[in-house]
Amino acid sequence: MSETAAEHQLPSSVARVLSTFRALGREEKMQALLHYAKKLEPVPDRFLALDRAAFNVPECQTRVDLFPEMRDGKLYFYADVNVRQSPTVAAFLAILLSAINGHPPETTLAIPSDFVRHVMDGIGLAGREAGLNAMLTRLKRHAQAALTNADATPPRDQP
Repeated sequence: MSETAAEHQLPSSVARVLSTFRALGREEKMQALLHYAKKLEPVPDRFLALDRAAFNVPECQTRVDLFPEMRDGKLYFYADVNVRQSPTVAAFLAILLSAINGHPPETTLAIPSDFVRHVMDGIGLAGREAGLNAMLTRLKRHAQAALTNADATPPRDQP
């Protein structure tokens, strides 16, 4: 299947990110990453008291906690990462979360397995790919759980 045909099957928000990053050269990608690193939203206070062990991504060299939240059938993720110490990780998460937040879990599950490679291709940070892929895997796991839990919720009785 061609990249174009595969992109047509992706949610438009994810396809836009992939298309944008495929078109950028190395220096442009680096500038875009710096720009996105500043856009990562802080974790809402309601998550700060939770036991972070359940939300940590241990495969990542950088401490990253990913918090999922389902509201009105839409999935939202919040990432706690030290932006100053790990701007690349923060940028990747900002890019990814901008494409999937506020969408149903199926959007997250539709992200292709080579998403990290396409976004990070050609910038010389191959050592980060394992951790970034682990973050994507964790987001997909949360999305699958949200979908499963939504399907398992019994219908409410009508008044």
